[in-house]
This record gives sequence, structure tokens and C-alpha cells, in this order.
Amino acid sequence: MFKKILIANRGEIACRVIATAKRMGIKTVAVYSDADAEALHVRRADEAVRIGPPKASESYLDIARILAACQESGVEAVHPGYGFLSENASFATALEAAGIVFIGPPPAAIAAMGDKIAAKKIAQEAGVATVPGDLDTVADAEAAISVARGIGYPVMIKAAAGGGGKGMRIAASDAELRAGFRLATGEARSAFGDARVFVEKYIASPRHIEIQIVADAHGNAIQLGERECSVQRRHQKVIEEAPSPFLDDKTRAAMGAQAVALAKAAGYRSAGTVEFIVDRKHKFYFLEMNTRLQVEHPVTEIVTGFDIVELMIRIAAGENLGIAQKDVKLSGSAIEARIYAEDPRRNFLPSVGRITRYLPPTGDGIRIDSGVEEGAEISIFYDPMIAKLIASGATRDEAIARLAEALDSFVIRGLSHNIGLLAAAIARPRFRAGDLSTDFLANEFPDGFKSEALPPELAAQAVAVAGAAQRIAAERDAASAGAAIPERWVIVQDDSRYPARLTRRNETIAVAGYTASQEVTTSWQPGDALFRGMVDGRPAIFQIERDGIGWRLQRGGAVLDLKVLSPQAAEALARMPAKKVPDLSRHLLSPMPGLLISLAVAEGQEVKAGEELAVIEAMKMENVLRAERDGTIKTLSARPGDSLAVDQIILEFA
Repeated sequence: MFKKILIANRGEIACRVIATAKRMGIKTVAVYSDADAEALHVRRADEAVRIGPPKASESYLDIARILAACQESGVEAVHPGYGFLSENASFATALEAAGIVFIGPPPAAIAAMGDKIAAKKIAQEAGVATVPGDLDTVADAEAAISVARGIGYPVMIKAAAGGGGKGMRIAASDAELRAGFRLATGEARSAFGDARVFVEKYIASPRHIEIQIVADAHGNAIQLGERECSVQRRHQKVIEEAPSPFLDDKTRAAMGAQAVALAKAAGYRSAGTVEFIVDRKHKFYFLEMNTRLQVEHPVTEIVTGFDIVELMIRIAAGENLGIAQKDVKLSGSAIEARIYAEDPRRNFLPSVGRITRYLPPTGDGIRIDSGVEEGAEISIFYDPMIAKLIASGATRDEAIARLAEALDSFVIRGLSHNIGLLAAAIARPRFRAGDLSTDFLANEFPDGFKSEALPPELAAQAVAVAGAAQRIAAERDAASAGAAIPERWVIVQDDSRYPARLTRRNETIAVAGYTASQEVTTSWQPGDALFRGMVDGRPAIFQIERDGIGWRLQRGGAVLDLKVLSPQAAEALARMPAKKVPDLSRHLLSPMPGLLISLAVAEGQEVKAGEELAVIEAMKMENVLRAERDGTIKTLSARPGDSLAVDQIILEFA
């Protein structure tokens, strides 16, 4: 077995590999860019080596720098995690030439399966069902249009050298294909160093289900069951679970058999994932093979009991797999929610900044895989994932219930995140019923995600919680000032005002007047980010924080702003004039921090609604800003190559 390994990655997955290596008694070496000098994975490893500046192409994607770090630290093997160089055959070859073991598949298998076109050819030869499309790359937009017309719109433009939602665009017309081709090739070049793309038929509203396989160097290959990964946004997975609530035994067995057949045809070794899209009639098509550890691997580990990272390390060390297909038994249910630094209320725009509060949930059936802690910085240079929250239970319903409570308890402050959306998504009847597809989020939130409305019982609970919080805060203030505690208050919610009385009897606070009197028991104190207690004998949990003179409460994707004021303060508030908001309607503002890649307009140019104005790159994704209405460009305030702050002016309309 190896004595020391290097993890050629960062963040959550680096921490994940370090945890298993330490349990196995293997020393670990972390690598870091200047942006990650104080990162959690650096501190958790036994050693750490700097590999360059923040830009990934000059650090985590630089093979020469990684090799130098290997030589400097004297490691025997390298685990690539996922992303970056994990599916780079040249990297695996370079390690092999340096006498260092790559904890992953052979370079030939990476090259064959990592190239989506070559993978489809091998899949077809192995008898695996594939999506209709052209098996050659397209040189330009016009060539792509020719292919699309041949197979029929809609089509998917896909990067030949990668996945993870990068370099992918759906097109339903020639015009959309021209624009999508440019964006897909740009993202593919940036993310994988390879701008090649191909075109295949887009299958509308399918399920995305994948099979986890493991294979050793002794001819043994098995599958560890499936993962349902249909809840996605921008072709990137958001919620995954094992097993799938949709598959029957016959389809599960057929998909597993085809996945193993493909692995054997590719001469595969290590852990890998064969992805399929599945229609409502259980007909499935090969999508791609990921020749690496998947982000969502924890759900498979939980329902099978196998540590996939450990299997990868042992296989790389030459050990026999030691597991037969009959040894794989699925038990219970596990669901993973990806916590991203992004703003669902602003079309999932990435959010950057420092995490000022970080309180992950704990409890039975809860697992957190994360690479951050309180005080960590989320930068524009890397993927915006903060953590993975995994909940498990004996049944799917139990796993969902645990996940819902854990999401409500997960406190992250300092930047925007998607926890509210995740909580709202798993509460939808369609999710509870297992009625999923890759357009689930688009269908459930057709106008985008804003905020959920709490059911009446929980809305009343929220008011009671705000009242109790105000009473507790007033008691603290009165004690320090030696003053009496007022009992008469006014609860303000939007434009409504309700007289209320807040009183205490022993450990119970009575909130009377908004609805029928409610009794609150809690140990909460001002400054606590999580309010736990009982309201009329029922458990209550809300995230709570001061918001000016009021309280902001969050639960289940809902955000409630409540003020609990003295009668005099409430009267004064009612008389205050509304705030004037500056008119920025004539300006194009940057919706996120990022790099201005291009400007498609010039001063004095007339533009029509929907025309491209600018492209901003942030967190490895290119975002197109378009004109909301017809107009004329008056001035340009930024130039391509500029680093933009959020809400920075890019241009002004006349």
C-alpha cells in the first residue's frame, strides 16, 4: 500500500480524499494556489505545496507544476479528485512516465471515454444504446447547423473533452445554434483546454440516471447500483439520490449490465460512472462515461456500505477488487443536495465573498462533505460549491424528512446560496412522488425562484417566533438598563399591523393578538442564528437574524420579514416616506463579480431587445447579457479584460 499520496485538487473533494487516506494510514500532500493558501484542505493534509497563482490554468491545470510538487514531496501516487486534471489522459501519462501511480483509470481508457465521440463509438460496438447524433466534431457553426438539420431540432451542442455542464448548449433553431456554438466552444476551451464540440439529438424531459462501476487490473468489474441525478440547472446536477425511485428491477439490471460491458470494452480500471438518459417508458440511452470519482458518490457509499475512494486507492495499488456482484446489496435511501454560492433569485448568478457564519447541521443520517469553514473565501476562480449535504434513512420518505430539517438548519451568511431553493424543491409534491426529469426545476419554478409561501400553520409559527425573539431581546435590554419590560407591541408584516401582547410565565413566552395566543418555549438567545423551540407544543425551527429594526426568518425556502415594535415606533414607521430608489434603468450593471470577456456593441450603436450586449465569465461559466428592450448605446464604461464587481456599470443607454 502507498505510504504517501498527493491530491491534485482543492476544496471539498480534496478534504474527502484526505479523510479516507488518513483512515488507511496514508500520508497526504495538498497542493494550493495563492487563492487557497489558507484553505481547509491545505490545513488538513500532512504537507502542502504551492503550485501557482489563482488562475486554474496556471495552477491546478498546470501539469508541470503538479509534477514538480510530486517530486518535491516524494509521493508514490496522485488522486485527482474530480474536475481539473481528473480526466486528462496526458496528466496520467506524465505521472506514469515519472514513476508515479495515477489513482484512476489507464490513460487509454481516459482518452477513449473522455472524448465523448470516441466513447459513443465504443459504446455502440459494445452493444450499449446511444443517443442519435453525429459522431464527428463540427468545425464551425455552419457545419453544426448542417448536422442539426439532418437529425432535427432541438439538438445539444456538447464539448467533446469534458462534462459537468460546461461547454453544453441546447438549440432549437439555426440562430440559437450559431450563438450556442460560440458559447459552447468558448467554455470548452476555458474549462478543458479543448474547444472541440459535437451535435446530438436533444431528448426532451428525460431522467438522468447513472451507474457506478468499479474495475480492477485483474479482470474484475462490477456495478454498485444507480444514482438518480435528474434535478439539474444549466445541465449541472443539484440533487442526487440512490437508489432511483423510478427504476424497476429489469431496467436496473439491464443498465448495470451495459455499464459493466462498456467498462470492459474500454479496458477500464478504477471507479467510473456510466451516465444514461431514461425516458418515461424506461428506454435508456448512453450519455457519457465519467472516468473519475463523481461529486455525488456519497449516496452510493451510504446505500452500499463501500468507500469508493478507498476502492480507488486499493485498485491503484494493484490489489484485487475483492467484491463480486453478489456482494453488492442496496440498503435504505440517500439523497444529496449540493450547496452552491449562487443566487437562485437572480437566475443562479454566482456569488462570491467571505463566509461570515457557517453552521452545518448534524444528527442521525446526516453527512456533510465540505471544503470550507467560517471565514473561508469563495472566489471567482473556481467552482462555486460550498458543501454537499447528504441525508439518509431506511426509506426515501425518511431521507427526505431528514434532508428538509437539515436544510432548514444549515446556516450560511456572507454570500448568497441556494439552500432556500433546495428546501423548496424537495417539498414539492412531484419530488416527494419521485416524478423527476431534467427540467424539473424549470417546470416547478417557471418564473424563476423567488421565495416560497409558508402554509398558514408555519406562518403563524413564524410570527410567534418573532414575538418571542423580541421579548427575549427586550428582557436582556431591560436587565442591563434596569428598566421595566414592555408587554404591548405591534407586529408589522408588509403593510399589515397587528397589536400584540408579549408576556412570560416561567420558561414560556405567550404571543397574543396576531392570531390566537401562542406559547413559545425556547433556549434561543439574541445572536443565535438558529431558533429552535416549541410553539404550542409543536417543534419549531427557523433561521433568524436581525434585519435593521426587524427580524428576518427563513424556513423551507420562505423568507419572512417581521418587525415587532412599540406602539409609538409603529406609528412613526407608518408616517415615514417611502425610500427613493435611484433610477438605473438606463444602465447595464454587472450581475456578478467576473471577467468581462467581450462587448458586442459600440457607442452610438442601436440595439434591439434580445441582442447580445456583453459576456462575463465567472466560476468557469460564460454568462451572456442581452438587451431588455430596443435602445441606443450612449457610453461604454468597461472594456474586455476588465475585472468587474457586482453591480458595476458596464454601459449606459441614451
